[in-house]
Amino acid sequence: MKSLFDNVSQRCSRLTTQAYSTSFSFGIRSLAPRLRQPIYSIYGFVRCADEIVDSFHGYNQEQLLNEFELDCQQAIIQGISLNPILNSFQEVVNTYDIRQEYIDAFMHSMRMDLNPDATYDQSEYEAYILGSAEVVGLMCLQVFVEGDDKLFDELRPFAQSLGAAFQKVNFLRDVDHDYESLGRTYFPGVDLSDFTREDKRQIEADIDADFKSALQGIKKLPSGARGGVYLAYVYYYSLFRKIKSLPPSAILKQRIRIPNSDKLALMLQSMFKNQFNLIS
Repeated sequence: MKSLFDNVSQRCSRLTTQAYSTSFSFGIRSLAPRLRQPIYSIYGFVRCADEIVDSFHGYNQEQLLNEFELDCQQAIIQGISLNPILNSFQEVVNTYDIRQEYIDAFMHSMRMDLNPDATYDQSEYEAYILGSAEVVGLMCLQVFVEGDDKLFDELRPFAQSLGAAFQKVNFLRDVDHDYESLGRTYFPGVDLSDFTREDKRQIEADIDADFKSALQGIKKLPSGARGGVYLAYVYYYSLFRKIKSLPPSAILKQRIRIPNSDKLALMLQSMFKNQFNLIS
């Protein structure tokens, strides 16, 4: 029975999410039950592509990414894949009419990461953010609105702002690894060999604006999605505040984290605020 294989595929996506991100796992568990698996499936797809370009050194990463993209397209067309992650993802794509342009933009950004010693100008930076983060937010939004196209169009810019905020915080959190190990400098016009307080302040001001925009959209999300998205927002904003409190030299030497004990406290606070309409 294919349903058994589909269940196994969904479990693979769920396990992938739980293994790679405690923050998103907590956020997904705060969604309405019917929305959880589709978001696990989107994250599993995104994570697999990201691992190809970030972790599979010593292998032909370009070939692996090309094969992954081709297999994804075939899975969507055929409605099945022997790759459990792709089988899980195609079901979401076909059920919620995930737009092909979002998948294409995402894969384009993953391909940008194959370029060693990459540095981006402003237009390349914006294109990378769009493909690596904003369209992922839009995929999730298509799940959250459950076919309400008018609501999707209203919330679209806010979903993009949230995805951008998350990605830019990731850039700051991972700046040491990206620069020293992968040779990447995402922020345009920034020399990480001479990363100044003013550089950091300007980046943080941009992220702050994204967070402020995103919060307005979170308030308008359907009730089944709002609590989980708000929790992810709270986690990332807490991480952002911690990064803001540190000098540039500190984030160049260590990966900043929020302890799981703190995440639990943040989860309880966010649940309380969401339940009593206190999100502000």
